[in-house]
Amino acid sequence: MPHLDLGPAPGAPWRRRWFGIIFGHDDRAGRLFDLLLMLAILSSIVVTVLDSVADLHFRLGTWFLALEWIFTVIFTVEYVARIAVVDKPRGYIFSFFGVVDLLAVLPTYASLFLAGSQYLLVIRALRILRIFRVLKMTRYVDESNVLWSTLIKSRRKIFIFVSTILTLVLIFGALMYLIEGPDNGFSSIPRSMYWAIVTMTTVGFGDITPHTTLGQFVTSLIMLVGYSIIAVPTGIFAAELAAGMRQAQMRRITCHTCHLATHEQDARYCRNCGTALEHGPE
Repeated sequence: MPHLDLGPAPGAPWRRRWFGIIFGHDDRAGRLFDLLLMLAILSSIVVTVLDSVADLHFRLGTWFLALEWIFTVIFTVEYVARIAVVDKPRGYIFSFFGVVDLLAVLPTYASLFLAGSQYLLVIRALRILRIFRVLKMTRYVDESNVLWSTLIKSRRKIFIFVSTILTLVLIFGALMYLIEGPDNGFSSIPRSMYWAIVTMTTVGFGDITPHTTLGQFVTSLIMLVGYSIIAVPTGIFAAELAAGMRQAQMRRITCHTCHLATHEQDARYCRNCGTALEHGPE
């Protein structure tokens, strides 16, 4: 995930102390805060999910509503507290987690004016990403950054792939619209494109099926094309991920002879000239 460098707000000592509790995890208070917050997040999601069940909503709707407002007040106080203790309030507000924290409370307030918007509260699941801070698993945070950087590096290749797929979907959809026509369920090009996507991904709902011999032949071709290209994005991502993981395993140890700066973490000799490497303190 994108990282934002935040620090405690200057001024009153209580801001520095609460910054360490809210954003940190190095002491008991910080870990306890994160654990309680995670419990509140999970509980609020459970309440939202159960409230969508008609029978439970009929019998326990009042309790669910009360609990939801309790959770909303808790998350609102937390959101305001985060803004109050950071040195860059705007930076936090417009950061990834700042936006998520805001979206976690807006649906409940919006439910006062818009019916049904409270079910958008499942966005709180994104906040469970903070479990990485609770458990102090730095290695997992680093690996998640590798995944994120891999997506960024492969975005152009994936964009070209998606563009190619959309072009094929348009061609096959228009072709099937001409071959089958409205009488066989292909009532428009957009509906035919929907059928092409379902067929190309080998899902096959069966709500629209070709009836002509030519249409069935084209369908067979689409299926074969789908099987052929479905592995392409996986290969692109896997190649970038492997390169990213190799790069993450490299340490910046400079060889004094050839000045090569990147070596494996456990390397004792330069992989370019063979000179013994000098490892600094861990």
